[in-house]
Amino acid sequence: MHASTLRDLLAPFIPAAELDDPILSAIATHLDLLTLWNQRMNLTALRSPEEMVVRHFGESLFAARALFPRDAPHPVSDPTVFDVGSGAGFPGLPIKYWAPQLQVTLIESHGKKATFLREVGRALQLTGFSVLNVRAETLSERAALVTMRAVEKFDQALLAASRLVAPNGRLAVLIGEAQRERAISLLPPGESSILNLPFSDRRILLTWKPAP
Repeated sequence: MHASTLRDLLAPFIPAAELDDPILSAIATHLDLLTLWNQRMNLTALRSPEEMVVRHFGESLFAARALFPRDAPHPVSDPTVFDVGSGAGFPGLPIKYWAPQLQVTLIESHGKKATFLREVGRALQLTGFSVLNVRAETLSERAALVTMRAVEKFDQALLAASRLVAPNGRLAVLIGEAQRERAISLLPPGESSILNLPFSDRRILLTWKPAP
């Protein structure tokens, strides 16, 4: 997909001026691989590349910009990110494209999906990037940021993700508005905030920080 088309599709989520050539090139490569592999396995229910850009890359980049604004007075240096239940790589991979300095680990228990994620990493020659083909519940490490999107067994996955958040870290979850109250009720005590996603009155970015 041409860079100008990507910019137009992503415009509701992120200013065109902030989408530089490396980000757009990474998105185009990821999208090509996703479209190809999706013919052989169920990585996404969407079939149109344009829909994939809007729903998957758009939402993920919106979250990336909210979590790591480029005009932040004191940007965090080399933080760790765990993306739980990455599936086709969202939101973890677009967050990596947005902030290449991040140390991003994609956690995906399905072997074929983990293989796809590694293929994207190889194609883009990503550094500071890894894929763990394990269940999040088995991990003892923690990260400064833990992200999660559409996953199976939401309640169990959300609790597992919250346990991976380092002290003073945060959890960021892209979910439907209908899941808001359930998510907040499941999370341990802490501070939460909500951002509504563009293009939808039913999708939100929920961020949570554990209580001190």
